[in-house]
Amino acid sequence: MANNYKTQLKELLFLTVKGAASDIHLSVGHQPILRIAGRLVPLLKKPKLSPEDTRGLAEILMTGEQLQRFLKEKEIDFSYSFEGQARFRVNIFFQGGVVACALRLIPAKIRNIEELNLPPILHQFSQANQGFVLITGPSSQGKSTTLAAFVDEINHTRTDHIITIEDPIEYVFEDDRSIIDQREVYQDTLSFSRALRSTFRQDPDAIMVGEMRDPETIAIAITAAETGHLVFATLHTNSASQTIHRIVDSFPSEQQNQIRAQLSGSLLGIVSQRLLPRIKGGLIPACEVMLNTPATANLIRENKIHELPLVIETSAEMGMISLNRSLANLVKTKEISLENAVNYSLNPAELKMLVR
Repeated sequence: MANNYKTQLKELLFLTVKGAASDIHLSVGHQPILRIAGRLVPLLKKPKLSPEDTRGLAEILMTGEQLQRFLKEKEIDFSYSFEGQARFRVNIFFQGGVVACALRLIPAKIRNIEELNLPPILHQFSQANQGFVLITGPSSQGKSTTLAAFVDEINHTRTDHIITIEDPIEYVFEDDRSIIDQREVYQDTLSFSRALRSTFRQDPDAIMVGEMRDPETIAIAITAAETGHLVFATLHTNSASQTIHRIVDSFPSEQQNQIRAQLSGSLLGIVSQRLLPRIKGGLIPACEVMLNTPATANLIRENKIHELPLVIETSAEMGMISLNRSLANLVKTKEISLENAVNYSLNPAELKMLVR
């Protein structure tokens, strides 16, 4: 039976790679489902999956140790290498007492800022020597791919020591001019915060934190940026102002002024991104870009976060980009439809004025 599931899994992963899908979902009572250009597409020629099928396929994906952890913790994240052709970020979980799997395809090639259609101003983040850069946005909006572009740009242009802390490791970097040490939570370290604290003894120039999950990790990341390191990290927030609020609000009230002061000094910028369906197929990012100028630093320090959107909107000549302006430009260049732009906008009325 195991060999049957092995063959089935191989075929499904091959279809995912060949079909240019970003994800594959295996859920009881459904055919295997691919996500292509943001839409769910069931594989109609495949039979619906039974509880035995999803469990069998999940067990093929896991090592014995991972299976034990999954049964104990009821969910697990890890990466899976598929015959040297592709890597997948895998999440296996229980729902309604049965096993389900979500697999995200990680492209083998690490694309650069131009290939990702990201704003050229972002190059200045990977050219910096120290500071804190945050890539934000909801789940599945390309944050990890943008982080990988920054790390790989440093790798090809500088002789740096880069440490990444990830859960799980997604893109695998090949050392070029830099040394890159990739640490996976649970496999190489017990937690993000522990690994991040250890970096102070590992002589890094740049640090990439896959996710900031708790105040301790955030505090150490800010300290690392203050003490001469270039730190890249992600957060699940919708805008630059929401990101500042999220960071500050994760600390007790008596610490918040100190965190605001540290952030205003160490922050280089915040990129908030969304992936939108392209008219000609595929996905394209829309980005809000906030740079830490004296004006933005002052607003952060004085807790006038609500004024940040106006500063971003009126600082285009410095390289800042509001989400609405990014969306409007994509509509004007016929990359995306107005309808999709409106759906992703945080201020649809303003967007329609910009498009007109």
